[in-house]
Amino acid sequence: MGLMIRDQRSGRNPGRRGAPTRGAVRVTPPAPRSWPRLGMPSLQGLRGSGRRLQQLLWPLLLVVLGMGLYELVDRLQPLAQRPVSVINVEGDLQYIDRASVQAALAPYQQKSLVTIDLDALRADLLAMPWVAGASVRRVWPDQLVINLDEHLPVARWGDDALLNNNGRAFTPEQIDSFQGLPLLNGPERAKKRVMQNYQQFNRLLRPHGHEVARLEMRDRGSWFLTTRGGIEMLLGRDDVLDKMQRFLTIDRLMLAERRELIARVDLRYSNGMAVAWREPATVNGE
Repeated sequence: MGLMIRDQRSGRNPGRRGAPTRGAVRVTPPAPRSWPRLGMPSLQGLRGSGRRLQQLLWPLLLVVLGMGLYELVDRLQPLAQRPVSVINVEGDLQYIDRASVQAALAPYQQKSLVTIDLDALRADLLAMPWVAGASVRRVWPDQLVINLDEHLPVARWGDDALLNNNGRAFTPEQIDSFQGLPLLNGPERAKKRVMQNYQQFNRLLRPHGHEVARLEMRDRGSWFLTTRGGIEMLLGRDDVLDKMQRFLTIDRLMLAERRELIARVDLRYSNGMAVAWREPATVNGE
């Protein structure tokens, strides 16, 4: 907005165009007020201050940390030296003897939780005949938790050992109570294969009223099977499952009513089989 001043003596407006009026007063507007400028610290200065602060704080922080660790070690040392007082043994155990487990754990009971050798303890547990798997873990401050897995006996292997369902042999001190299990035999390297064939044969035979009592893989790879009904089967080396299917088909069609009279079945033929009877008999298709 403009500023206008009238001369009271002449009554004229000095703002109009023309020659200046005599006695007019010229007014100069005031200069703008200047405010003091506030200084801001430079970025480089801040960085320099931050570095100096870090240089001062790091030694102090390290001292505090060292004192804290010393105090922690001092408090935990008595607990670390405390002997193991509780050992929990977990697992669905049927055959593992409690006294055998206690004997295996005895050398470790006076050791502290920190110094106890878990790998050595686990190895001692796995050396027990019935233990198929073992895990050991620490529970602070003075407990051990042990989980044991037992072998599941499925069959006998030879005269002195048992086989679990994975074809793994183990040798308990007494196996007399397992004489009812099927007897499997074969080369030592073939345990898993014998177990696999045993399981496959049983799956085929059981729906038809048969069950494996004995299975043997002989040196040249031929298979010999005996059912619980006393029927001996010579299966040869190749295509043994197909041969078993062939026997079951003929058994269902022709032999089911006379099973008790069958002594031996020879399935080593490519397209048939031979039957040996317990007493003389004539059977069509023999």
